[in-house]
Amino acid sequence: MTAARWLTRDDLAAAGRSAEGLLFVAPDLSSVFPAGPREAATGLTGAALRAAGVGGRDRVVVALAEPAGALWAAAAADVARAAAAVGPRGRMRLHHALTALGATTLVSTPTGAMDLLARLHLEFLLDPLDLGLEHIVLTGEIASKRTMGHLAGEFGCAVTEVLASPFSGGALAYRTAEDAPLTPLADGVLGLASPTKDDRAGQEAALAELVVMPSGHPTLGDAVLRTGLVARADGSELPAPAHTVGDHVLVRGVWLALPRVEKALSKVDGVTGWELSVERQGTLDAAALTVSFGRESLIRNPMWRSRIEQAVRALTPISIDVRIAQDVLETPVPGTLPGTVDDRRGHHLGRDRALLS
Repeated sequence: MTAARWLTRDDLAAAGRSAEGLLFVAPDLSSVFPAGPREAATGLTGAALRAAGVGGRDRVVVALAEPAGALWAAAAADVARAAAAVGPRGRMRLHHALTALGATTLVSTPTGAMDLLARLHLEFLLDPLDLGLEHIVLTGEIASKRTMGHLAGEFGCAVTEVLASPFSGGALAYRTAEDAPLTPLADGVLGLASPTKDDRAGQEAALAELVVMPSGHPTLGDAVLRTGLVARADGSELPAPAHTVGDHVLVRGVWLALPRVEKALSKVDGVTGWELSVERQGTLDAAALTVSFGRESLIRNPMWRSRIEQAVRALTPISIDVRIAQDVLETPVPGTLPGTVDDRRGHHLGRDRALLS
């Protein structure tokens, strides 16, 4: 295993010019993943849907961001009677799509499903049972505690959580209960690795990074892919991730590349520091970027604020609130732009894997 190539999302992005065939591309181009044959790309995702109880009489609506949405819809079309990818749209539009298409199955992020539930109660004054959903498949995020049970009770349906590849959005493993370990959809697809070195993690490791093994991808040879998802290993079973690590933060089902934030802000004159904060006070994640300036005159300058807002919008489809620190931050060391992450959800453990024990 130590002779294999160990790749991160940045390594996959760097290979974008040479990758061939159908490519799964992250919204911010932070990874470029060759899909391989269609059967390989959709096979495990179809197996996850079957494991969730989806069959030939079901109608599936997929409310996921790209590239995951199209892949799940293609896989669902092979399993169910009908399938449609509608994207992570507003909840009123999602409700309309579910009713108009006669959906029996919803594929969504955990926070997306919880937000739909909250709006059905508080805004639409509708009974969730009236939607007639029989299956909800959650994927793409680290769910809050008791999410599965809450959704199952409110919608009166089976709820399955699926671990998806951060590179393609395709399914890798699943579980049908919140406290259960993951069940891989094929042997040898997933493994646990040491966060600090390129080697498999022992079962005694407190923290281990989930990795996609060579049999989990058809086009990258012997590569082991670090997912950035971290679990607490506590035995021989495969634990579900509870944290993330590295230069990408998971927000609303989309991975945000911190190096790209740094690069964009470094081009704005006067920026001397930044902090990305993420919280989940309600049903959805909320992200805010607080930027510090080295000159007092820029703090209340609307043009500089607008430049930063435009730079952030160009990076990612995630909605990020831009805030300006009211205190001047002295100019940093040349060539550096200090930035920090304040993840109030408790998910992101840090950018440097070497600091994890």
